[in-house]
Amino acid sequence: MAIIAAGPTVTPLHSVFAAEVSGVDLTRPLDDATFERIAVAFDDHSMLVFRGQALTDEQQMAFSERWGPLETTVRTLGGEDRLGAHIVDLSNTDPDGKLMGWEDRRMLYQSGNQLWHSDSSFKPVPAHSSALSARVIPPAGGETEFASMRVAYEHLPEDLRRDLDGRIVVHSFGFSRSMIDPGIGTEIGRDYPPVRHALVRANPRHGRKGLYIGSHAWYVEGLGLDESRILIARLLEQTVRPDLVYRHRWQVGDLVMWDNRCVLHRGRPWDSARHERVMHRTTVAGDGPTAQPAYLHELAAGRTTARS
Repeated sequence: MAIIAAGPTVTPLHSVFAAEVSGVDLTRPLDDATFERIAVAFDDHSMLVFRGQALTDEQQMAFSERWGPLETTVRTLGGEDRLGAHIVDLSNTDPDGKLMGWEDRRMLYQSGNQLWHSDSSFKPVPAHSSALSARVIPPAGGETEFASMRVAYEHLPEDLRRDLDGRIVVHSFGFSRSMIDPGIGTEIGRDYPPVRHALVRANPRHGRKGLYIGSHAWYVEGLGLDESRILIARLLEQTVRPDLVYRHRWQVGDLVMWDNRCVLHRGRPWDSARHERVMHRTTVAGDGPTAQPAYLHELAAGRTTARS
């Protein structure tokens, strides 16, 4: 039976995006009216924080499934899929429960999460949203930072916005992980080939546009590699200006949900060899590709300019 709540309260956390939602218990089913109020707040603020949610994995999955089907967790040396196909295990413990420092190759792979990124932008159908639940947190460090690509787009000069609309950017998991370690990048690249996405995306509810970039964004079709990297770096610099970034300091029981279509995020380091950090993530799949597929044989040939 659905639980009818008095209604959620939405309190902004930052001047340009992000909000805290109180007055809801996500361990129990939400009635349709309450869920719709949360959905409107999500589209308006792009990122929501729910405090004091002592969720099981099943409850977390049930909440995320209200938004759409869950993604299948990728299988990599990071071992994110060890809890099942639809829960990502982001922790610094090995299968025997021992802490892993950043020198461990599995944690080196996970350090890629400290680059600004949008979850699953390396997939042909990128993610709609992610929800991250804090199960164990370290005494210091380990925060997560967020930045709005929608706000960044709105701050760009009008002539640049016109030039970006309609462009395609190629995203690559292998490329992003190669910035951490070339060997890991090569390994990942074999399993996850590059994909094409629109550089500018619009929210289907209200039409507000946002950039779609991040660490997986490799190059822009129609531009040379150097010109692409300069443009992407320029857009990223605008997006993650310090005054536009929200830093979340975790408490056990926090559930943070963000819109991967228009929000970048990155984890911050902590003393992984001494302190445990356990986070469980569910990711909702998107509705479909953001650009028509194209044959990417130029990439395999090592060319630096792709077809338009």
